[in-house]
Amino acid sequence: MSEEEVKIAGKDVGKVTKNLHKIKLTTGIFFRKLLSLYHLYPPGAPDEEQVAADEMTYHKKQASKVPWYFAPPFLLFWLALIFAVVIPIFFSLPTGLTIENEASNRGKFIAERAERILADFEKIGPKVVGSHANENHTVQFLLDQLGAIKSVMRDDLFDLEVDLQVVSGAYIHWTMVNMYQGVQNVVVRFRSKSSTSESYLLINSHFDSKPGSPAAGDDGTMVVIMLETLRVLATTSQTFKHPIIFLFNGAEENPLQASHGFITQHKWATNCKAVINLDSAGSGNREILFQSGPNHPWLMNIYRTSVKRSFASTFAEEIFQSGILPSDTDFRIFSNYGKLPGLDIAHSYNGYVYHTKFDRTDVIPRGTLQTTGDNILAMARTFSNSTELKDPSRHVNGHTVFYDFFGYFVVYYTEATGRILNTCVAVGAVILISISMYLMAADSFVSIGYILRLFLLIFVLHLLGWILAFALPALMATIFDSADQSLTWFTSKWLVLGLYVCPTLLGLSTPTLLYLSISRNDKVSQPYRLQLVDHAHTLILAVICIGLTYVGIRTSYFLMIPLLFHAISMTINMLTTLDKKAYYWSIFVILGQIIPFLYFTYLFHAFLCTLMPMMGRFGTTSNPDLYISLLTALGTMLSMGYLIPLLNVFNRPKLVFLILPVVTLVFAFIAMSQIGFPYRPKTNVERVNLMEVQRVFYEYDGSVSRNESGYYFDFQDRRKHQPLEARVDIEDLYYVGDDCDKYMMCGLPIFNHRTYKSRRQAAWLPREVPVTLPGKPRLTLLNKNVSLSSESVRFEFELEGPSHISIFVQPLEKVTVSGWSFLSDYLRNQPPFHVYFSSGKIKTPLNFYIDLQKESSDFNEPLMQLGISAHWVSFEHERDAETQKFLATFPPYSYVMEWPSSYERYIF
Repeated sequence: MSEEEVKIAGKDVGKVTKNLHKIKLTTGIFFRKLLSLYHLYPPGAPDEEQVAADEMTYHKKQASKVPWYFAPPFLLFWLALIFAVVIPIFFSLPTGLTIENEASNRGKFIAERAERILADFEKIGPKVVGSHANENHTVQFLLDQLGAIKSVMRDDLFDLEVDLQVVSGAYIHWTMVNMYQGVQNVVVRFRSKSSTSESYLLINSHFDSKPGSPAAGDDGTMVVIMLETLRVLATTSQTFKHPIIFLFNGAEENPLQASHGFITQHKWATNCKAVINLDSAGSGNREILFQSGPNHPWLMNIYRTSVKRSFASTFAEEIFQSGILPSDTDFRIFSNYGKLPGLDIAHSYNGYVYHTKFDRTDVIPRGTLQTTGDNILAMARTFSNSTELKDPSRHVNGHTVFYDFFGYFVVYYTEATGRILNTCVAVGAVILISISMYLMAADSFVSIGYILRLFLLIFVLHLLGWILAFALPALMATIFDSADQSLTWFTSKWLVLGLYVCPTLLGLSTPTLLYLSISRNDKVSQPYRLQLVDHAHTLILAVICIGLTYVGIRTSYFLMIPLLFHAISMTINMLTTLDKKAYYWSIFVILGQIIPFLYFTYLFHAFLCTLMPMMGRFGTTSNPDLYISLLTALGTMLSMGYLIPLLNVFNRPKLVFLILPVVTLVFAFIAMSQIGFPYRPKTNVERVNLMEVQRVFYEYDGSVSRNESGYYFDFQDRRKHQPLEARVDIEDLYYVGDDCDKYMMCGLPIFNHRTYKSRRQAAWLPREVPVTLPGKPRLTLLNKNVSLSSESVRFEFELEGPSHISIFVQPLEKVTVSGWSFLSDYLRNQPPFHVYFSSGKIKTPLNFYIDLQKESSDFNEPLMQLGISAHWVSFEHERDAETQKFLATFPPYSYVMEWPSSYERYIF
């Protein structure tokens, strides 16, 4: 080969070498990725042009953010949805039908008539068990109303029978024996003459009230709805298969005595196969179905097909049954003692006036009577014609998951179906994020292992965000409580937006925001990394959803809903390849979360409207701000969990996120101002439970060791005496916690199970002028019989006093109560023993005995303490001048529920 040929060949070799080097550079990244941990990439290497195109696409993805000034409108859009859609729907009520247009509305519920009856019911005033108003006036009022209905009834089609039950009995209620004498029930059996069925539907409400309350809402509204429902049924030609029992019970507030008397003793009780219980924890708006069953899904089918405007929630059922809320209803009595399945329904809005003198007709819209009346009437018709009512035991099929959407329709299914549904949605969502990450890795030319490691980092950061999302609002609640500034949202509900919603959003988004801001990962684009944040949120929701589902929490459907809609969004994005086109995938994420956002803001707005007033009677030991903050955080996470990370779509996201702490700071200052003072006259009052007490301690020899008068305070909310200090002279007030270690029942006239529970947080204010009581209880020792053979002694007593009395028994050291005339099962509890005794129509003295056992046979020494707590609860008993003067000093933003009482401690 010539020298020239060698030179030419060298040049050719150089060109080949150079081209091979280019090929190596072009394909090197691909092969390195191909030979990485998982080797999952499709065959074929991109050429140089493809690499350049991929780089250009990547940089376009990085640079395609939305200008930052669109971020505030993005946030305001969701706030606008709440005010434009959620709140108007929540407060929407139908126009009440009037008597004037009744002719064109035959067979329909007429709200105006119910409203007129309610006004007359309110005029009776407070209806405390044992009072003339309750036992005579109200009972006669109901009998007159029923007589009027009977006079217009189609007696060719229907039979209407009224029975006035006067009943006595006892059962164990929480920490006490709940004993009643002569309480009354007005019971109506309404049936078609053509009916041969002996299976009855029971519809129940109560007509008694708390002291001082005219009870228009609790439970007058439901009483008049039952009356009007009965009138409509009795005056139409539409017959039905099964008879209906309308039970107007006269002792629910006492608590739950008349319903127990009916279901355990009435002649028609055994025929009742299902119950619709109607109660109230507020006044106005729509009624909520908050308990169903148990184990009877057919009930929800009847509810779903009957009602015109639904409002039902498994979440409300599980919260109520947890015992967190300070409420109970007759539904528990019917379920426990009558084994009746049924529906528990109540008004819960505007609980501020519940059990106060402001619970009047003028705070109850006519539309409330119309919407609830329509629903109860429709359910009565459907239930009374249902095949399931004949023998409900044949239709037992597990617990039910149920919820409505804006009142338009109800979704329900069995708990078993819920487990399958939740599992399928959660697992399906996890599969979708796995596919998405595989496609993401392929599009980014990185290994799936690299994506998984990146996802693990983002998952940990987002999990930290979840923790902060609940921790920050809880911290705000703790700070305000420690500064004696709890309940700032009690009247100004909107304060939760700044105090709890913004900290929740800030906590959730901060870890991933900081990561996305400082990360300089050129291998995976920022839009993909933001998708990984969404995937992390999906995985957390899926794991929690499955976990809660399989521990029996039916409310786990909360997590299924956002997962379902996000899974749909992911599927659309992958099918349209929008997930590869910068931030365009976020469009379907936003659209997919509109329905979950509307649902959860609607639901949690309703729950906050119910629970916030309840915090005013939640007691002094728990921090109510903590409950409201965590509930708000949960609602915020469910409604905005997928949306708030999308603020990273905008330029300058850190500047955008600064909006959240600034809003929180501004709202915190507002909350500490007069705006944050919890109470307002008439509408949002501070509840103060107060007794004017004369207490006397008798020793074994009959001498008196203590005789004094004072005021016994049972404060109902976290602020306790603090709001009263500027107006009321309570300088000598002290809390009795130390007395509880010295004296039986803290030396106080404990009223019932609730005051027993809160006795250690009670306060005592001495007064110099002795309390003038309306009367005096009289305890007489009738007999003392010693049995040496059984080493026991029996004390026989007679007790006479007002309509409400509590008896306390505390055996002394080495002495046991071996028996008594009350319920023997209760003696399994630890002493002191508590018997709560109330009288309605019958007021004869109570005769009882107590058997004591002792190791030695010496019964001529102190054996037990016996306490008698007497209460003149009704306003039919006059308060003394000193008490009236004291009550006049309370501020207008407070409501005092009070009565005179006595406490006498004996040693036998």
